[in-house]
Amino acid sequence: MIDREEMNLSNKTAICGVGTTPQAMSSKVRGEPGWDGGSLEVAAFIDALADSGLKKDQIDGLLTEASGGFGGAAREWLLLGQALGINPIAGGSMICGGATAGVLVQYAARLVATGACKYVAVCYSSGARGVGAGAAPDAAGGPDPIPWSTWGALGAMSWSSTSASRHMALYGTKSTQLAEIAVAFRHHATLDPTAIMQKPITIADHQESRPIVAPMNLLDCCLVSYGGVCLIVTTTERAKDMKQPLVAIKGMGQGHTSQVLERKQWWNGPHQRDSIMRSYAMAGVGPQDIDCCQIYDNFTIAVLMQLEHAGFCGIGEGGEFVEGGRLQLGKGTLPTNTNGGHLSHSHPEGFMTIAEGVRQMRHQCGPRNVPNAHHELVTGRGMVLNCASSLILTDLV
Repeated sequence: MIDREEMNLSNKTAICGVGTTPQAMSSKVRGEPGWDGGSLEVAAFIDALADSGLKKDQIDGLLTEASGGFGGAAREWLLLGQALGINPIAGGSMICGGATAGVLVQYAARLVATGACKYVAVCYSSGARGVGAGAAPDAAGGPDPIPWSTWGALGAMSWSSTSASRHMALYGTKSTQLAEIAVAFRHHATLDPTAIMQKPITIADHQESRPIVAPMNLLDCCLVSYGGVCLIVTTTERAKDMKQPLVAIKGMGQGHTSQVLERKQWWNGPHQRDSIMRSYAMAGVGPQDIDCCQIYDNFTIAVLMQLEHAGFCGIGEGGEFVEGGRLQLGKGTLPTNTNGGHLSHSHPEGFMTIAEGVRQMRHQCGPRNVPNAHHELVTGRGMVLNCASSLILTDLV
């Protein structure tokens, strides 16, 4: 639960600027000069300024993911600030994997809500990475003297495949049900010309795609891509008079676990449920109030479990819930990942998820607009299933 002081942050802050660069599978695909991580981060920042109507010198807070385009780890925000020529009052870099975007937006919201800053830019860019990026098999198990590599856990796919296998064993979840998620999101990608994947797929295509880590196939897995995103956060009162339609942060939450294999339900991400429940509590809403979702989808199984955590269905009922195109625009009742998500649009580690969420609440998505949508759940999850973040965005203040 959250206390009264935290509750008062509901609708007090807003995302007033969104900047994105083109996304690509690698720099070689683009073949453009300056297509490097640092340049992409700067370009996304400039795009967010134009979107918000702000000037560079008005940005007084700067937060970045620690593994961004400048490769400076904890110094990432300083190197970006140097490239931009700004001297923020507050700044920092951190990493929570796919939960980082949501966590940083929440920290930005607290900075502006307390008056520490007026406008905080949250920035990200990525370089082309290999399939095992982020994996540290000999260290991922923490103090356990037996490294994770002993069990063949060499990256995010192996950890999520554990979740998929367990979910299937306990609840009878089927691969064809996971395919429903991939097919719906690919349909949405075909409605967004900026999405990397433009070819529609079927459940049969999913079933015939090559195995990656059992029980997951290629089309259960997210893209590995290259691009930049910037989000600008301010107070709701300031945002009301700005260039774009108001999108307020009605609720926000986090959930983390430092325990992994020793936590009985770690594979199912109970801290993800905690994060979403905290967002609901702050916003004063529940699953019945959510009109659409942007859910972190590094793998199809992640979406299915987060739908359960969010209360759209019971634990173990996610497979049946997604059947029949329930997540698909124009077909189902809960449009989700309306630009294609990480599975089909691009994979900037949760940052594009929030960007799409803001554009959806602005009703600026053209054929992807969800009719009469006013409350939206946006989630992130990352690391060795350790970290979770969530936001409730709204155009009603």
